Amino acid sequence: MFIKRIGIDLGTTYTLVHIPKRGIVINEPSVVAISLIDKKILAVGNEAKDMVGRTPDAIVAIKPLKDGVIADYHTTEAMLRYFINKALGGIRLFRPEVMVAVPAGITSTERRAVIDATIAAGARAAYIIKEPIAAAIGADIPIGSASGHMIIDIGGGTAEMAVISLGGIVTSTSVRIGGNKFDDAIQEFIRRKYNLAIGERTSEEVKIKIGSALYLEDKLTMEIRGRDMITGLPRNITVNSDDVTEAIQNELEAIINAAKRVLQETPPELAADIMDKGMVLSGGSALLRNIDQLLSRTTDVPAYVADEALLCVVKGTGIALENLDSYKRSIFATK
Repeated sequence: MFIKRIGIDLGTTYTLVHIPKRGIVINEPSVVAISLIDKKILAVGNEAKDMVGRTPDAIVAIKPLKDGVIADYHTTEAMLRYFINKALGGIRLFRPEVMVAVPAGITSTERRAVIDATIAAGARAAYIIKEPIAAAIGADIPIGSASGHMIIDIGGGTAEMAVISLGGIVTSTSVRIGGNKFDDAIQEFIRRKYNLAIGERTSEEVKIKIGSALYLEDKLTMEIRGRDMITGLPRNITVNSDDVTEAIQNELEAIINAAKRVLQETPPELAADIMDKGMVLSGGSALLRNIDQLLSRTTDVPAYVADEALLCVVKGTGIALENLDSYKRSIFATK
């Protein structure tokens, strides 16, 4: 089967690839391992993620995207080429059309960088769709209706929130806070409280296994290993869910304030629709325990986590790609 179109959710933490009629074919970390000696790409995706924190001096594992945008152009291009080739599998008879989901708060220069990198990586044409629109489509929200819908997409690098009506964004904001900032905050908190240095893989594991946006009555605990800051030797400690909740308070507050800002700027008629339907949460970091309850309590608007929250953006990108004409208003295209 010839593959003519590919949808890509180019995330700070993970890149997902969707092919129409086949669904999601790739879900791998946005990491590239590079040799510092000859600048050669050694590994991409899962293979490169396994090297994070474990490489010798001559090899470096890079995350080419920061806060949802390209921080290292050439590495991003190489990563896109790898994912496009892997999705197409083997023989390539022609170049595919590629749609990439990007943060709504992206600048025109950052958007141009994504387009150029996609074309350079082997696309015949590149389309850009804003993440909140893609997330809303993937969460089965009827974005074309004359009714207000609010989506909050919390990924690895950014939290995007938007009110959508008639296929377009009415009001939106984007804060460069997401799962990665949560991980950094957990690392910092454990270093301060327990004098223990841990790596980003461990802090991510702690967040996923015992993290919660609200303090839990029945605390969850987990044993972790790190380096004692005083003796320099390995040490084991037990952390609990309250540690994580306390660690990420500032990041959660920034997300709540951004959601309140969007609600305050929403026209009254659409605000009434949102009160009826509630806010929909998508993105990998929306899977943090009780984040929906926290947003409900602080904004007085019901909040729900979408089904398959992690996949909403890439699914929406795939649907928009299959129905380009219907979603023309929401898509920025370039040949």
